[in-house]
Parts: sequence; C-alpha cells; structure tokens
Amino acid sequence: MAKRIGLLGGTFDPVHIGHLRSALEVADALALDEVRLLPNFRPPHRDTPQVSAQQRLEMVRLAVEGIAPLVVDDRELKRDKPSYTVDTLELMRAELAADDQLFLLLGWDAFCGLPSWHRWEELLQHCHILVLQRPDADSEPPDALRNLLAARSVSDPLALTGPNGNIAFVWQTPLAVSATQIRQLLASGKSVRFLVPDAVLAYIDAHGLYRASN
Repeated sequence: MAKRIGLLGGTFDPVHIGHLRSALEVADALALDEVRLLPNFRPPHRDTPQVSAQQRLEMVRLAVEGIAPLVVDDRELKRDKPSYTVDTLELMRAELAADDQLFLLLGWDAFCGLPSWHRWEELLQHCHILVLQRPDADSEPPDALRNLLAARSVSDPLALTGPNGNIAFVWQTPLAVSATQIRQLLASGKSVRFLVPDAVLAYIDAHGLYRASN
C-alpha cells in the first residue's frame, strides 16, 4: 500500500506549538502515515539561525518525542550547503516507491514566495503541495502562481491522487505564535511557557539559548 508522507521544513529556531499543531492537523485531515519535520541547515531566504544546527535539531527531537506520526528528518543538516527544497525532494523521492505520495507543507507566505525559490517550477514533479491556510490569510498570490493554481489546484485535499503534481489548501487553527516572538520574549527575560513544548523549554533554559547575552 502506498505511503503518505508529509514534509514540514523550517529553521525551527526554536520549534514551537504552531509547527506541531500544523503538522498534526494535516496528518489527521489527510490520514498521513508520517509528517517529517526537517530542520534547514542554511535556508537561502531566511536570516541565519541564532543557535547551532545541532541545538535546533535536538529541540525538534524533544518536541516530537512520543507524538505519532511526527518524526525528525535531519538530512539537510548533514549537507554543508544551502538547503534547497527541490534537492531534498529529489533525494526523498528516490528513496520511496513509485506510488508513494509526498506532501510538502507550506504556509501561505512561503507559498506566495515560491517564485523566488531555486528551481521552484520542478517542485510538483516530486510532491503535492499543501498550503496551510489560516482564516486571516486573505492576500492574493503573485501573478507567477495564478496560472499554476488554475492548472494544478484541487478543491478537496482528500481528492489528491497519484504521487505528486497538485496543490490543495488545508485550513488551519489560527495560532498567533512565531519563532521571532519567542526569541524576543526570551531575550527580554519573559516566559514562553505554553508557546513551546515543556521539553523544549527545559532545553532552552538548560543551555541559556536566546538570552540577551547571546
């Protein structure tokens, strides 16, 4: 039977409840076998992470421990070069059976930024794209994506068939939490309890991460 695998990439600087809730909601809605959280080594379109790759990886491991179907995929951290999603998808696709389904999870802002990604037109050759749409995300996609949406989008994510090639929107519970907000709170000495998993908070405290002195 074909596997159904979701992929959620990010710097996870730090991983927080918004990441985990998004992954779980998609896994439940589409009956995914697993969702792989994939920390970026050096994301081309983001600022350099504040803490080390190993620390970010360990926080993700702590965050997903015991939470099926969430798992960690550390392949991008093992490649000492910029993290291009299309390269990662090519490698993952080569490891899977021909009929296994890959789903790339993207927030609305990331999706709208696709035209600036490396070889972005090739992404759908390897996966389906699930756009995580919040009720307050009402901006329009750029012109470069309009034709793609017209040709490749389906109204029901459960109707996605085959291993790759289409786009669907998945509504998400709105959670007003971001890694930037968490870093700012920590730098000012404020609590981030209930914004990150307890195990992640314990790790941050034990290593003094994101404090003003850092």
